[in-house]
Amino acid sequence: MQKNALRFLTLMLCFGVSTLYAQNNPPVKREFKFGKIAPAEFEVKASGQDSSASAIKLFDVGDCYFEYSNNGGFIYVFERHIRYKILNKNGYDLANFNVELYKSSNSAKEDLSFMDAATYNMVDGKIMTSKLNKDAKFTEAFNKNYIIKKFALPNVKEGSIIEFKYKIKSDFTFTLRGWKFQSTVPTLWSEYNVRIPEYFVYKNNVSGYYQIDHPVHETINTSYIPGLTSNAAYDKYCAANVPALKEEPYVTTMDDYTPKIEFELRGTQFPGEMYQDFNGSWPKIIKGLAEDENFGGFINKNGYAKSVLPGILKGEKDTLTAVKLLLNYVKNNLKWDKQYSKYASETNPKTIFEKKTGSSADINLALLSLLKEARIEAFPVLLSTRENGEHPGYPLVSAFNNVIAVTQIQNSLYFLDATDKDLPAGMLDYENLSHQGFYIDLKNTSGNWLSTEPSVSSEKIFVYSMVLDKDHKLTGQISQYSKGYAALSLRNRYRKTNNEAEFIKDFKKDKTGLEISAYKIDNLDNPDELLTESMDVVIEDNVEEAGNLVYFTPLLFERTKENLFKLEQRKFPVDFAYPFKENYRITVKFPDDYEIDKLPKGGIYKLQEDKGTFAINYVIEGKTLMVKSAISLNKSLYTSEEYFDLQALFKAVVEKQAEQIVFKKKV
Repeated sequence: MQKNALRFLTLMLCFGVSTLYAQNNPPVKREFKFGKIAPAEFEVKASGQDSSASAIKLFDVGDCYFEYSNNGGFIYVFERHIRYKILNKNGYDLANFNVELYKSSNSAKEDLSFMDAATYNMVDGKIMTSKLNKDAKFTEAFNKNYIIKKFALPNVKEGSIIEFKYKIKSDFTFTLRGWKFQSTVPTLWSEYNVRIPEYFVYKNNVSGYYQIDHPVHETINTSYIPGLTSNAAYDKYCAANVPALKEEPYVTTMDDYTPKIEFELRGTQFPGEMYQDFNGSWPKIIKGLAEDENFGGFINKNGYAKSVLPGILKGEKDTLTAVKLLLNYVKNNLKWDKQYSKYASETNPKTIFEKKTGSSADINLALLSLLKEARIEAFPVLLSTRENGEHPGYPLVSAFNNVIAVTQIQNSLYFLDATDKDLPAGMLDYENLSHQGFYIDLKNTSGNWLSTEPSVSSEKIFVYSMVLDKDHKLTGQISQYSKGYAALSLRNRYRKTNNEAEFIKDFKKDKTGLEISAYKIDNLDNPDELLTESMDVVIEDNVEEAGNLVYFTPLLFERTKENLFKLEQRKFPVDFAYPFKENYRITVKFPDDYEIDKLPKGGIYKLQEDKGTFAINYVIEGKTLMVKSAISLNKSLYTSEEYFDLQALFKAVVEKQAEQIVFKKKV
């Protein structure tokens, strides 16, 4: 070991920043003081799998405990102390630090009661400190419930050390601030200390793909104000030498794989009072939702539904048709504000329809109100969106962030979501494809998990009918057919553009040499039908000539150019959200004085147990070349063990779709 490394490790042991502790045996007590920087901390470097890291998190220490407020109730306090070593310019953004604070409509809020931050640089052997400037503090209202405090540290450069220490006081004791032990930069030490008075009982959810240690679980005595003391449960959670979390394609959210702990209140028992169960069981949660004026109470408000139902249904007796009429009515009269929620923002659907806009809960609970009044049995389904992360599965209402509806017609379940005009009955948006949702029967205070695996896939069919002339220009027609999620995606892209010309321009931007005329799209406004595009095209600059040989890649713009599965190993599942199919049918008529010199060999590549296939084949009939290629992935979720099979399959896709056909010109 080098002399500098020995010196560094010795100093780190003295100052409490060590990389020597094994993950399964970390120390119980560590001390970190703001502003006390060990010179050796400036020598920290990244190595191994994190050698290209932009920064290193030297430590991240959190404390969560309770205080008795002047208003006569408990609040919780969250303290955090974090220190980074900046390694290169890509780490500069860490000096811009944000703190989110929540507030509710009933005056409950969170306050940032303390913040200190500084930059440290080693100059001529001395540590120079740059404190946080007053004019580098900003407050921004994010929405009606959140404000963001922003802080920007000065004099940050390669080699700097930066640290932040702050304290938040919160009225929201239902969910305590959780803790993440891994981030996008490597972490030498992460620690969370939680002290909960004996009056509160919390559920804690530990998740992630990296081990968290729990070295302390004990009872301590705590004083809150003179004369008020109690026992408290003290828990310490920690992790040492945590590698950077690497982004990987096709996941729900990286938060699902980040080691973390979260807390939700189960119940309280104060001296002289009975135990109060807030959500210790699903029936308790459902009963609370049924009684909530922004959930069950909202659905039961039927004044608006009574007034509009006759005009919507017009005596329709077929249940599925009636459901679609009500779904379309809500879609056409309410615009989604892009906010997910499980509670309505108002207490009456009439108010939402008057505003003509609302959150996902406003819209879908309003739909449930209409369905209820129409005597169509339908139920709310609580979801955690893909971005919000996987629900742990046990009674934890705070882990949900969305609500949709479900109804059963004959033997089929139809999920209903009115936030998107292009979502047909029975189909869920990509964000809601988190594999399961919890349906709730408000009347009988019961519920159960339902699979939300899509019954439809994403299917795209490309049909090219082309003529190749002697100037290497391709002329002809392209037809594209989209089903399921491919159609939903295309409809959304089309509507986001200002006009068709802009859509075509965007379509062409990564397709060299393509010119389009007579573009036509059919069934744009009918999501239950096949979405069809057709266009006349001229394609240049996609054929190469060398001597009397002509080289042509027949899949043109549609070939898969890159294997997204590049990692040598993968710890996480591969989550596509839905199965998908892509089919390519290319027909090219070539000149009479051309003949085939080299034709690639076709083939079929299969995953085990029919979990996916790739096939490509070539046929020559006279002066016509026909190429068919098909990719089919039959599952939405593949395990990390199946990752290597996917990697090999797409390696074959990239290689085979890139193969060229060689024509020889007759002399």
